[in-house]
Parts: sequence; structure tokens; C-alpha cells
Amino acid sequence: MRGTERFLADAAARGLDVQLVERAAASSLEEAARIMGITPADIVKSLVVKHRDGSFLFALVPGDRQISWPKLRALLGVNKLSMPSADIAFEATGYERGTITPLGSSKPWPVYADASIAGRRISMGAGEHGFSAFVKADSLTEALGAIVADISDPI
Repeated sequence: MRGTERFLADAAARGLDVQLVERAAASSLEEAARIMGITPADIVKSLVVKHRDGSFLFALVPGDRQISWPKLRALLGVNKLSMPSADIAFEATGYERGTITPLGSSKPWPVYADASIAGRRISMGAGEHGFSAFVKADSLTEALGAIVADISDPI
């Protein structure tokens, strides 16, 4: 099954209203935002984070922010987290970097969303290059059972 099909099937199974859009390739987050007529803050990156125990989680962070490792470690009560290589992230989710999303992931890892996305309509990866999805952030976090917390810092 194609990445967008997995994405849409999972969204539908969760009763989540998403709008899938095809878009031109972009060489940067800023260019992707320009193409879609939104700000970089409206693009939410789905980042795969590896626990020391070998499990993973998704961190949803706006494009104009970055993961705050101290905040995320404190929230999880751990002292070590890392970003896996692209190959390991693919093995953990079934998605290539730049297309990763918790929706349709090959494994349902826990989701942590930065509190700054609350109340907004966001864009996110949709499982394949050349596609993005628009969704209400509050509906997304509820459908995923995400923990919403301050997990980021400005870039």
C-alpha cells in the first residue's frame, strides 16, 4: 500500500478529517511553506525519536521550532534520547524522512505534540514525497491520543 493510502486509511479509521494536497517538490521548509501559501510555523514536522531502550516516539514540532531535548527528556523521565538515522526511522515507521507521519505508521508509537500547535490548522507529511495534508491540530492530537506539552524551543 502506498504511503498516502496508509495515511488516509488511518485518518479515516480514526474519524479524522484531513485534506491531502499534491505539491511541487521543495528544497527547504520555507520553500514548502511558500508553495502551500502558509508560514513555516504551520508546517508540523513529525520527528522520530529513539529511546535508550530501543523503542521510538513521534515528536510533532512546528517548522519554526526545534525539539528541546531537556524538556522532552524531563517529560519522559529519561536521561537519553536520540534522533535515529534515516534507515532506522524508516524501519520504525515505514516512511522515508520528509514524509513521516504518525498516521499510518507501521507501528503505533506514542505521540508527543508541542503545545504551540494547539488551536491551529496545520500541514504535515502525508506518507509520500510530493504530498502534504492539512488537519486541525486539536483533532489530530485527540485522534492520536497525543501528549500535548511544551517540548520545543525557537530555532
